[in-house]
Amino acid sequence: MATQRPDLPTPPGRKPRRAAPARQPLSQDVIVDTAIRVLDAEGLEAVTMRRVAQELGTGPASLYAHVSDKEELRELMLDRVTGEVVLPVTDPARWQEQLKEIAHEIRRVYTSHGDIAKVSIGLIPTGPNLLTIAEAQLDLMRVGGVPPKIAALAVDALGMYIDADAVEDTVYTARLGADEDAWEHFHRYLNEVRAYFRGLPADRYPNIVGMVAELTSGAGDERFEFGLDILIRGIASYVDAPPSA
Repeated sequence: MATQRPDLPTPPGRKPRRAAPARQPLSQDVIVDTAIRVLDAEGLEAVTMRRVAQELGTGPASLYAHVSDKEELRELMLDRVTGEVVLPVTDPARWQEQLKEIAHEIRRVYTSHGDIAKVSIGLIPTGPNLLTIAEAQLDLMRVGGVPPKIAALAVDALGMYIDADAVEDTVYTARLGADEDAWEHFHRYLNEVRAYFRGLPADRYPNIVGMVAELTSGAGDERFEFGLDILIRGIASYVDAPPSA
């Protein structure tokens, strides 16, 4: 059967053929980029080797030449998104404030990429971007006078706190999102919780009954900042000597 040359116009009575999109060559970067798009649109559970392969118009087997399994893919995704974290230039006089700045940056990046923080929980950082962040945190603590053992423990504690807060934030986002009805339902539920607390036996739960307003107020950012402040103050309490210039 004769084929129509691409440099000739479509003959009368025939429909013009659409050019097939050029398939993008597979690479680890392409696979990770595609997985992150799925993550941002549908969440971490939607990211599977099969789903990513479908997005790329290929079969799952072709991905294994570049990524060993789903777990490695998720770790690569985490390291890629943490490359968006903006790190400050170390200033010994501001080491505590800068530790907070990094924590807020990590939280911002995590919560902008679905529930990627779930990957970070329990993970020992080995990717280049994660190692760069850990190095920056350790450097700030060391120039601030924090002993090596305390700095090593503290960088882990900070990571767990940020991870947990980011995961909780994505749970609320997934549950409520931009749905006004969902938020209205949440506020009604919160008022019911307040009423429940006030109705508890005061002789058994005097502090809860007496602190209903305090226990049920404060936005997520305020609560994150408070917990972060407690952690940084605790780390600073181990400083043996004032920061060096």
